[in-house]
Amino acid sequence: MDNIKSRGYGVKNSVFTKLKPIDFERQAPGADEVLIDILYCGVCHSDLHQVNNDWDNTVYPCIPGHEIVGRVVSAGGSVTKFRAGDIVGVGCLIDSCGSCPSCSEGLEQYCEGPKGWTATYNGPIKPDGTNTFGGYSNNIVVKESFVLRIPDALDIRRAAPILCAGITTYSPLRHWKVGAGSKVAIVGLGGLGHMGVQLAKAMGADVTVVTTNKEKEGAAKALGATKILLSEDKDAMKASEAAFDFILITIPDPFDVNPYVSLLKRDGVIVTVGLLGPYKKPLVNMEVAMHRRSLSGSLIGGIAETQEVLDFCAEHNILPEVEIIPIQDINKAFKQMQEGEVRFRYVIDMQSLKEENE
Repeated sequence: MDNIKSRGYGVKNSVFTKLKPIDFERQAPGADEVLIDILYCGVCHSDLHQVNNDWDNTVYPCIPGHEIVGRVVSAGGSVTKFRAGDIVGVGCLIDSCGSCPSCSEGLEQYCEGPKGWTATYNGPIKPDGTNTFGGYSNNIVVKESFVLRIPDALDIRRAAPILCAGITTYSPLRHWKVGAGSKVAIVGLGGLGHMGVQLAKAMGADVTVVTTNKEKEGAAKALGATKILLSEDKDAMKASEAAFDFILITIPDPFDVNPYVSLLKRDGVIVTVGLLGPYKKPLVNMEVAMHRRSLSGSLIGGIAETQEVLDFCAEHNILPEVEIIPIQDINKAFKQMQEGEVRFRYVIDMQSLKEENE
């Protein structure tokens, strides 16, 4: 079978003013792969970082998108889980070594192979010059073992962000055993934070949203939070010292972590997701040591856990809050995301890309 002609929106180098259409080819599906017609793709804050090469690892040309919902067009001869017509998802990773201790435990996101895991776009997590192209495009070819089933109960127009924002918040909540009686704070109420609130609430936790914006109180409570805590209100922050078992910080840009450390109970845990660079100020370890507090980080989730969060969201009627946009508005969306003006998550309707080609 010949290679597949594809079209997407991306950038060809780090010096760019906007994402533009790019024509490229994908390899034809192998025996264990499926060809997927992309229907919807979420817009993640990391897409913005990646096209800008903020992490010094971008392989160009870069076609972003790792929150993909689509329909199977065809399946290779050895594929058993999916067939043409199935509605499926593809998240942040599409391959791993498959044999290291992490992969063997279903934790492909911590693959210890020589290249690490292979991202849906931007190639292996340890760049070696090879590349992959993501979901801001009309199609994608993926190994069966890295394709997710989208439950019938989920609205496919809104489900895509579960594949990144959902699993990124679900994985640490699950790992640190958040459940009934847990006192949880979610710091930030954007794309990640609004999913974290809903998931923690469904797990049985008492949830507080920590934010700089009092106007978010209504949205926070509608999502399941009991209250909000204004991080710039020193009296309120002081009154909330040692109040939380678990704090999930979803701020994507450098910030001072120290004010949040004081909010933890003894043996409490802070997990930062979304930020891959340094904190804005050094950690004051006295506040950590005196109460045996812990600071940690977390990546996305493995394939099994990503399927688990999709099923959990279907069971508990959890969906991201999204704004559907055409691909032609992606640069406007990036600008608004850069300026912090987006409410929760953009999702691209890929029909707009197909109509552009007609």
